[in-house]
Amino acid sequence: IVKIEKKEINKRTLVIGGIALAVVLIAAIMIAEGVSGMKKKKTDVSEGLKIIEQAESADVTAIETKIGQLEAKDSQGQEDTRSLKEIFGSTVVMGDSISEGFAEFDVLNTSSVISKIGVELDELDEQVEQLVKVNPQVVFLTFGANDILATKGDEKAYIEQYKALIEKIQKKLPETKIFINSIFPVQKWRVEEEPLFEHIAEYNEALRAMCDKLQIAYVDNTELVTDRYYEADGMHFKADFYPVWARRMAEFAAL
Repeated sequence: IVKIEKKEINKRTLVIGGIALAVVLIAAIMIAEGVSGMKKKKTDVSEGLKIIEQAESADVTAIETKIGQLEAKDSQGQEDTRSLKEIFGSTVVMGDSISEGFAEFDVLNTSSVISKIGVELDELDEQVEQLVKVNPQVVFLTFGANDILATKGDEKAYIEQYKALIEKIQKKLPETKIFINSIFPVQKWRVEEEPLFEHIAEYNEALRAMCDKLQIAYVDNTELVTDRYYEADGMHFKADFYPVWARRMAEFAAL
């Protein structure tokens, strides 16, 4: 059973308090404008109402993530000496063979990695059950390379399969926060061998749009990879890339 920690309650209180403060400030401005506008035209309050609506509809998860990042920055006066295994102690990276490198190269504990070589989005029932047993606070999903080939460049089919996976996880683990990793680029010569990889950018755009719609955090790793990190196959990564990727995710989720 996952308990709601006091820290989570405080974060939500900050979010609600911020919205309330915005409403009060806008109301004060409207009253002041109303008094001074006795001799002028009627005050246009549409912009103020728009701000309130935006605040009320804001993604609480995204706001909480930002608060966490600010808290992490505030604590940087003391150096974080935790290992990546400790940082990801209550977190799982779930994906295909690319994710498997975290365990293969001993960057994360095996309990923090749920992966399978060649797996596709519509083949994940066993992995979802593993995830339920671990019951993590956070899960990073990383699927795409195999699915581009399986869906033959049809990003709409890919997104529908991804939505189905997310729904399964949310139903079984409603308290687990989900983060979606972008699909990593492959080297140019690999694209020449397999033209379907030309669609990676399009798939990522569709993935970002899906995350915006579902109010799930999207981790853009596009600029994270350089040629020196690639294995000889132009697609998978060497051992020294995985700590870089792990710290990127940890920073994004304020772990």
